[in-house]
Amino acid sequence: MATPETEHPKKAYGWAARDPSGVLSPFNFSRRETGEQDVAFKVMYCGICHSDLHMLKNEWGNTTFPIVPGHEIAGVVTEVGSKVQNFKVGDKVGVGVLVGSCNSCQGCAANLENFCPQMILTYSAKNKDGTITYGGYSDSMVVDERFAIRIPDNLPLDVAAPLLCAGITVYSPLRYFGLDKPGLHVGVVGLGGLGHVAVKFAKAFGAKVTVISTSPNKQKEAIERLGADSFLLSKDQDQMKAAMYSLDGIIDSVSAVHPLAPLLALLKPNGKLVMVGLPEKPLELPMFSLCTGRKMIAGSCIGGLKETQEMIDFAAKHNVKPEIEVIAMDYVNTAMERLAKADVKYRFVIDIGNTLNATTS
Repeated sequence: MATPETEHPKKAYGWAARDPSGVLSPFNFSRRETGEQDVAFKVMYCGICHSDLHMLKNEWGNTTFPIVPGHEIAGVVTEVGSKVQNFKVGDKVGVGVLVGSCNSCQGCAANLENFCPQMILTYSAKNKDGTITYGGYSDSMVVDERFAIRIPDNLPLDVAAPLLCAGITVYSPLRYFGLDKPGLHVGVVGLGGLGHVAVKFAKAFGAKVTVISTSPNKQKEAIERLGADSFLLSKDQDQMKAAMYSLDGIIDSVSAVHPLAPLLALLKPNGKLVMVGLPEKPLELPMFSLCTGRKMIAGSCIGGLKETQEMIDFAAKHNVKPEIEVIAMDYVNTAMERLAKADVKYRFVIDIGNTLNATTS
């Protein structure tokens, strides 16, 4: 049986976890040769998504070990296949949550590869050849060009990386649910990796933005640093009552169990509460709050490749940049501990290009 080091021709290395302890350490493996429709690239930066932490510890029960996480990947093209049309050596490129799909279902036909029943995730999933996918905590990637995103020249790679998951996760519902119009009033619940980018995109669309949080110490940050127009402390019943019926829509980025009725009360009639966080346990559905204003609770998960490219281009044009803390590869286990305590403003990004060599030599 082939080992990760020998199942493909190209040597690769990164950091992997071998068991549900989630502890990462140097790992030698291999990548496939660059096929005729493939783009190969040197990884320069990789964001740390909260789902990386869940997967490392097998908290969702679907992890294949060893696991090389990372699906917010930005780098520079080193080789292209003979039939590649949209990339050349030296281009800035990104890869997000997906590296494959069936290309024939309704989702794929509608540029919604993220809803393909046979989508292939960037890491800890099965490739079409039966091998396991390995993510961006590594020196190199090879990907079908359809799943590569062109990163505009004026968008630095370190801030581009988190947009490939966090960015599209909030951009897509803002667009799809019509919360991208100037003059609308949009609420953002939770001010973490997803929430802070939602604030920036909503402002770039011209919306008025209210941040809703359980943490009073985030008020100054939300308004002065991120540009929100107002702040609601969700534990303050007087504040919440005064803001009833004021919002056209809400992007809820919280991944912990929390009540929805107080949020629905903030919505105008026909308002939309869109869930992008993934709590581990089901939330209660408050039907009275839902029905009495013909309100909607919806969900959204990343976006298709066409929309992801649109999002990156919009971010570059409107200077939407995540707030990041750049770290060395050998700091990654400490970063995971801090992420578990929400001790980051607001996204860790691993400097793969400058620090991976030093830690694996």
